[in-house]
Amino acid sequence: MARIAYSLFLYVLSPAVFLHLWLRGIKDPSYRKRWAERLGFYQTTLETNTLVIHCASVGEIMAASPLIKKLIAKFPHQRITMTCNTPTGSEQISKIFGKSVQHVYLPLDFQGSVARFLTKLSPVALVILETELWPNLIIKAQQKNLPVIVINARLSEKSLKGYQLIAPLSRELMGSISILASHHQKDLERFKKLGLKDAQCAVVGSIKFDVQLSEEVRNNASQLAQQLSHYDFIWVAGSTHPSEHEQIIAAHQLFGQNIKNTLLIIVPRHPEQFEKVALYLSQSNIPFARRSTNNLNGQPILLGDTMGEMLTFYGAANCAFIGGSLIDRGGHNPLEAAAFATPVITGPSYYNFMHVYPQLLATQGCVQVDSPLTLSAQLETYASSPQIAKLQGENALTFVKQSGGAIDKTIDLLTPYLGVHNNTNPKIP
Repeated sequence: MARIAYSLFLYVLSPAVFLHLWLRGIKDPSYRKRWAERLGFYQTTLETNTLVIHCASVGEIMAASPLIKKLIAKFPHQRITMTCNTPTGSEQISKIFGKSVQHVYLPLDFQGSVARFLTKLSPVALVILETELWPNLIIKAQQKNLPVIVINARLSEKSLKGYQLIAPLSRELMGSISILASHHQKDLERFKKLGLKDAQCAVVGSIKFDVQLSEEVRNNASQLAQQLSHYDFIWVAGSTHPSEHEQIIAAHQLFGQNIKNTLLIIVPRHPEQFEKVALYLSQSNIPFARRSTNNLNGQPILLGDTMGEMLTFYGAANCAFIGGSLIDRGGHNPLEAAAFATPVITGPSYYNFMHVYPQLLATQGCVQVDSPLTLSAQLETYASSPQIAKLQGENALTFVKQSGGAIDKTIDLLTPYLGVHNNTNPKIP
């Protein structure tokens, strides 16, 4: 009954969903394309018996890339289909993997759409990254006797309360998962409160800890640092959000009153925010350059309005502020910056990464601030005492190195399902 009500609600909501896609298409025309895929219709022949791996958008794709590359290398016989929800995610999949994987959009969670998707692909298993738990997709896969594996799973207290509001549907959802591999024991306990059984779960850590910096990434970061060497201090604000962009810019202006010749590289989380941040800077009469036009010429702010360069920015900076944390957003991944031994700053909101930030703060690999004023003060500390920044960066890197191994554990978990079309749970590691 709960699933029927959920499905009816989706159908009622569907005009708003497509209106949302159409409106987003004003800024990015890609949102107005490939709508048939979002309903489970495909014009081309698709490979069947692939391992379907779903990553919602760019952040998840970047996190999963080392895992997927290792799967391709270790099991070249097992073809992979990658799905996502956004045009930017689709672009990133093509950029990273080319033709080594098959790619389509994951359909919207209408019963008919997901049924067509699963019938068309007939996958060996469905792998879902983190928290993309779509009830119709997962329940329908289980009904077709397809293994459903949720990896790198996390569940905050806030999200738990949301799922508890629809407890009957959540129980059916949890019962349809074959195996769930979580970040941390606390995440696992929250999933169990929703109905997940002990035999269905394991704690393997976060694959985001297994950050692998390629030679190309390191070279790109080194080249950018050289290009920016005329600045005395460079800091990155990565994955910032509305109501946070303004605080970051205010902090940089405060910082610049006492420390001269500094550069802020501000990188909004979502591409549709690029123009909004540019407009805010223009209306505020603050000089800035855009990475996309390569017009930096001594301005105090560089707007990172390109895709796929976050690692380059982190590697070229003296420190990194991780966005989504000065507002109630739950924070974002600090480990990419930490892997460069770049000292990390966060705001007070990091509930999406409770398996990371408390330990990172405890090991003095990260500093917490709560306002533009305290952020500016921390930047001044780093600028005036480089040895403090260096030590914190080293602590952050040590934390990353000591916390790795989740990719290999996750591959061990997936291995029994490769090429096997059944729903029998393997032994939990």
